[in-house]
Amino acid sequence: MFTTGEESLLRQARELRDEELGRLCARVCALLQEEDWGPDAPDALRRLFLIVSATKYNRRLERPCMALLQTTLCSPTCPEQLQLLCAAVLREMSPCDSLSLSCDHIQNTRQLGLVASVLLAQGDQQQVRSLGQRVLKVLESRQPEGPSLRHLLPVVSKVTSLAPDALREEQTRALSKRLGDWLRYASVQQAVAHSSGGFFSTPRARQLGPVTEVDGAVATDFFTVLSTGQRFTEDQWLNVQAFSMLRAWLLDSGPGGSSAPDADDKSELEGSTLSVLSATSTAGHLLPPQQWLREKAFEYCQRLLEQSNRRALKKADSDLQKACLVEAVLVLDVLCQQDPSFLYRTLSCLKPLHMRLRGDPAWVRALLPVAQFFLHHGEAAAVDAEAVYQHLFTRIPAEHFHSPMLAFEFVQFCRDSLPLFGRNLGVLRTSFPNLFKFLAWNSPPLTSDFVALLPSLVDAGTAVEMLHLLLDLPCLTAALDLQLRSLQAASERPPWDVSIRAPGCLEALRDSQVQGLFQHLLRAHASGTVERLTPLYRLLQPLAGCARVVQCAEAVPTLLRAFFSAVTQFADGALASQLSLLLLERSDSLYQVPGYEAGVHRVLSSQFPALCELHPPLVVEQAKELLEFVGGPRSGGHVLTAVVWAIGEYLSVSWDRRCTVEQINNFFEALEALLFEVTQSRPSAALPRCPPQVVTVLMTTLTKLASRSQDLIPRVSLLLSKMRTLAQSPAAGPVPREEGARAAHTRATELLNLLKMPSVAQFVFTPSVEVSEPRYHRDTNTALPLVLRTVSRLVEREAGLLPG
Repeated sequence: MFTTGEESLLRQARELRDEELGRLCARVCALLQEEDWGPDAPDALRRLFLIVSATKYNRRLERPCMALLQTTLCSPTCPEQLQLLCAAVLREMSPCDSLSLSCDHIQNTRQLGLVASVLLAQGDQQQVRSLGQRVLKVLESRQPEGPSLRHLLPVVSKVTSLAPDALREEQTRALSKRLGDWLRYASVQQAVAHSSGGFFSTPRARQLGPVTEVDGAVATDFFTVLSTGQRFTEDQWLNVQAFSMLRAWLLDSGPGGSSAPDADDKSELEGSTLSVLSATSTAGHLLPPQQWLREKAFEYCQRLLEQSNRRALKKADSDLQKACLVEAVLVLDVLCQQDPSFLYRTLSCLKPLHMRLRGDPAWVRALLPVAQFFLHHGEAAAVDAEAVYQHLFTRIPAEHFHSPMLAFEFVQFCRDSLPLFGRNLGVLRTSFPNLFKFLAWNSPPLTSDFVALLPSLVDAGTAVEMLHLLLDLPCLTAALDLQLRSLQAASERPPWDVSIRAPGCLEALRDSQVQGLFQHLLRAHASGTVERLTPLYRLLQPLAGCARVVQCAEAVPTLLRAFFSAVTQFADGALASQLSLLLLERSDSLYQVPGYEAGVHRVLSSQFPALCELHPPLVVEQAKELLEFVGGPRSGGHVLTAVVWAIGEYLSVSWDRRCTVEQINNFFEALEALLFEVTQSRPSAALPRCPPQVVTVLMTTLTKLASRSQDLIPRVSLLLSKMRTLAQSPAAGPVPREEGARAAHTRATELLNLLKMPSVAQFVFTPSVEVSEPRYHRDTNTALPLVLRTVSRLVEREAGLLPG
């Protein structure tokens, strides 16, 4: 999160006009051309970097400015601070056609690393390969007292990730050998600190002693990234960087990687172009380079697991312990996938580690890579991993839903591990109420992830319960918010806290009458039951305006579309009927968040016809419920329109032989009464004027029903005549605007003309399956409006259509 001042700076940078940017570039050029770089040059470059990086749109810098930035970056006398800023600006401008950097003649490794970072940002594969060879050449020619290598290792790691075939096989072997040495054989003594003994004395070196552990004890084993000290030697820095690139290097150079060498090749690398890098201990020559690296990586990770068990004296060291433990487990996972001989040795470490982590909430993020390890290897090691998953999906989301980083990592773990769940996929599916707590609390960043995850979470057994929870997601957000507030004392809550102004919310948590509803909403697993949460909506209404609840409500329509897209792939008739009834029931039973009901109704109105298309007998089977819906309190216009359309489309013998004339007559009377109500009632705040789409769809559906029971034709003709008359006076008519009145008048006229030819009307409104299956009405040349216009002209005997 940015502070107010940082937000203001970013906004200014994004809104800066091109003319102002041009003036800043001119100032930067003038400052960089001075012989003595003062403090103004770094300040101007920082501002330039902020401007070019503050927006996703590319800014355009003048060519002289770009050229001077490159010249300054490559200058051997330029201060390091200016070179860092120039490289940062050039990276933001990449890829760029005006870049002419070259690293062929740069010997300083720090400067070479900066130039390489810009060239890598260009993304040119050929350039990446050339850069990789140049960096390896510098590594080969390095003398023991030469420049530092630690500026080049990140470049090598990036090169292998962008172009895995950039290094030759002997180069990969040599560097693997060297990485193993850096991991295992770094110095355990701190670097020498140069200090002055006095004003007239000469500087002398002061030995600081051995490195220590995070708990202050003197290190008795080899150096790792968790070893602490005041100053570090060059090989200790290389140790840290080797571990940071280890997992990516193992994946790229191991079995299946693009640059994977032959693991069985035990050659001693004589004649290697990197003879300096291949120099290792005598023990290393007993193993092939890649296996040597794996052995040292395994020892290193074991050491990190031991160090993570120490109590750190500083918070920063404690955070570093957690990060290193996660990375160590991920590296062990890779090692066991590449070489199963590590599996049983690793299991002896991870089983006690998992038991230790389960009991400490501070280490909860480290449980995810442990669970991933058991997903990969539990079956091969004959380990029942179900207990791991049960703990993972039961406690973590319920207790840590408010941690945004954990929420992101947890959902990513679920997505990445889907192919590995196998028979344990049921554990994931039945845990969706807990997973939705992450979604409810962190909906903006996690919506796209859950859209991708929903098809794997939903099945026929959980679809109905999941749809209820999706519709109640904003209410879940409010309940989680209230749960967190209840853990704070009243004195700790800020004055603007809603729960202070509405103490009934907190009291509701202790109310025995609604405790069951809270427990149902906050359940950890699918229960197979559904509860009406209307009493809870009223109690949580003071929280409906909270920003987090509103954000969650905005995400629900997108999630509903993803849900129905997945369900329609496997739903049978029974499930389609259940979901359609649920849509009718929940359309007027939603948590009242501003704008939420309208957004949900738009989605439900598009999905009800889709369910009917999936199972056309649905309308006949649910005739009683549909009659109650259209005859009950007026629902939202979108949902009502969809239901009325579906009745006209599917209430027919051609779709279901069980359809009777009595059912058609019953629906006709209910819809006729509804049309009368929406067109004759006076608009008010409680009963707003009906949308024109509802009126036109009602007229069309009544005409369709009359075409299937021709005794109704006189009644519908009279009704349509009245509607046409009412539509001619929009001010007092059934629809509020002139455009809507014109549409209603046109539709009534077309339907009346069509009814003058009953046989044609029946063919148009109730075509046989053979005719309707190709869906000719979707072709603009054979669409229904064209048929209606043609019939109208025939009936009215317009000039030019009939002979003579």
